Amino acid sequence: MSAPERIPPQPGVTGADTHATLARGGLTVRGRITDASNAVLYAVAELDGHLVPCVYKPVRGERPLWDFPDGNLAQREVAAYEVCRALGWDIVPTTVLRDGPFGVGMCQRWIGPLPDAEDAGEPEDVPGPGDLLALVDTEEPPPGWRAVGLVQLDDDGPDGTALLVHLDDERLRRVAALDAVINNGDRKGGHLLPTAGGALHGIDHGVTFHTDNKLRTLLWGWAGEPLPDAVLAALRGLAAALAEDAPLTARLRELLTGDEIAALRARTAALVRDGRHPLPSGEWPAIPWPLV
Repeated sequence: MSAPERIPPQPGVTGADTHATLARGGLTVRGRITDASNAVLYAVAELDGHLVPCVYKPVRGERPLWDFPDGNLAQREVAAYEVCRALGWDIVPTTVLRDGPFGVGMCQRWIGPLPDAEDAGEPEDVPGPGDLLALVDTEEPPPGWRAVGLVQLDDDGPDGTALLVHLDDERLRRVAALDAVINNGDRKGGHLLPTAGGALHGIDHGVTFHTDNKLRTLLWGWAGEPLPDAVLAALRGLAAALAEDAPLTARLRELLTGDEIAALRARTAALVRDGRHPLPSGEWPAIPWPLV
């Protein structure tokens, strides 16, 4: 990773500024995130003096997936952002589709410490996935946590298993509902980014919007339970925004197939009708691996 001058604080920068900078600003690649399965680049977008650190995922760096032959993963990441905005939630960071140094790709606002900061390590007061998810050597979850299920391990626990749990947290419930709507096939712990200010963001939404049920997540602790009233209200708003002639639907037609939009509309309607968090389908592995 290169080490250019530090990015100065950006006082007074609004969400609209961030979106405009990501969409139209000059894009400078500063390094590559080497542990990602596809090409993931750390970059900085600049427009009218505004600097926005971001993740840039060029389409040409995507590995082909047998079960996602239509469209590309970058478009699905942008669609997840648009749907999240329609729900009224700030879970998915600002995400755009644009041209860049390595061709068209997804550009998303960077969350967390910057790789080219003087201290690239995570500050002690910034929470991490371990504050939201855990493996415990007990039969029941600790108070304030929800059980997901037993996980087979190599050498932990008396019989090689541990109980996977997640925090009983309203922010996570919104993430779980979003994942059910977009049919997220890969909600790992490392894709959850809490911030020191108490916000919770979710990233890596390329494997989404399939027409088949592919929901695979670590957030099954509320499976089958009633959705909170606020979540149901957000889902009703999304259902209205997915009307055939609505602006959101027109935007999604640029990113997804007609069948994928119809499936999105059907999942949203089913969640509103049932009023409950979904259960695992039994037709697809319910928990992603590795967990992080």
